[in-house]
Amino acid sequence: MRRVPVHVVVLGITAIWSIPLLGLVVSSFRPSWAVLSSGWWESVTLPGDYTLANYGRVLGRDGMALSLFNSLAIVVPATLLTVVVGAAAAYGLASMRFRFRGGVLLLIVALIIVPVQITFVPLLRAFNALDLTGSFLGLWIVHLGYAVPFAVYLLHNFFAAIPRELFEAAEIDGASRSQTFFAVVLPVARPALASLAIFEFVWTWNDLLIALIFLGGFREVAPMTIAVSQLVASRGNGWEILTSAAVLSVIVPMIVFLALQRHFVRGLLAGVAKG
Repeated sequence: MRRVPVHVVVLGITAIWSIPLLGLVVSSFRPSWAVLSSGWWESVTLPGDYTLANYGRVLGRDGMALSLFNSLAIVVPATLLTVVVGAAAAYGLASMRFRFRGGVLLLIVALIIVPVQITFVPLLRAFNALDLTGSFLGLWIVHLGYAVPFAVYLLHNFFAAIPRELFEAAEIDGASRSQTFFAVVLPVARPALASLAIFEFVWTWNDLLIALIFLGGFREVAPMTIAVSQLVASRGNGWEILTSAAVLSVIVPMIVFLALQRHFVRGLLAGVAKG
């Protein structure tokens, strides 16, 4: 009974947060005349007040299908690169003994507080010289560089708390450091890696500024964030189209989060317990 007030508060907050999302989803299925004539909460009492034409129009004529593919082409490799490089760096800093190791770790973690905006000009100049602007490869590298400090911060304590007996047993069996990393460390750290993957996936998927700067506004490479922003500028009051595009832009990260939710919670709890 002592938990009832906590549950009531949590359910109330959840309901408040769900109302705008519900309105967004309902509006995305309504025709233009219905959106302009009545509120979305009134659509329950209006028979025939729903249509799939909005999604067909957005995916077809407005080019959201291409931007959806572009977003996946950006986010999936960037997330995989961040998880692999971040895990390797955190493992090296947690298991290897060398001079100034603490200082190196502190320097990497301190990069989290550096505003990314101050790096845009020098990075853009360097990428222009290397002909990496306007390409997915360049954007992968940018997201990797921005995400590695947080990845090391998130994974280091987890790796440092792994019992040394596991490494010693692997060494006795003749495993090299790389074999130990792939065969022992990564399977044990799966919850923490899943947490990092979710963070990076959602951040990269929702990114607008970095993609706009390093890719430009070209339709051929524009992810969904850029496509939706351009749709807002061009459509004006076409709310039924904008809501359909917005639903398409949020449904993928929601599916990823729900699919990995169990690992996400375990990874965060493990990080708290071991930190």
